[in-house]
Amino acid sequence: MSAQDTPDQPSRWTERLLAEGRDPDPRFTLANERTFLAWIRTALALIAGGVGLAISGHLLSTPLRDGLAAAFAAVGALVAATAFRRWLRTERALRRDETLPPLVLAPLMSYGLAAAAVAVLVALLATR
Repeated sequence: MSAQDTPDQPSRWTERLLAEGRDPDPRFTLANERTFLAWIRTALALIAGGVGLAISGHLLSTPLRDGLAAAFAAVGALVAATAFRRWLRTERALRRDETLPPLVLAPLMSYGLAAAAVAVLVALLATR
């Protein structure tokens, strides 16, 4: 919210969103908000995982540890950055009575996280 915005005066992106279509059932809007918050929690967990890896000491070799830590943090940042866009696209579709947009990030995250978990497991086993 900018210094010019007040609770009665929405921001520019809010005005554009509210100008489209009609208000959806509040339950759908609130469910969309809960989904957004779940993506933010996921982003925070990924970032925390990156921090945890970064300070894991001698469990992994330094280049691998730093690379995995950076990857986790970067993916967390990507998830956080795309969470709002996803919320906005879904809210817009709800207001327009359109089909909800497909979820693009979930398969990428699930396969990427699986690959990262295997990389961590192999690295841990290799250093033992």
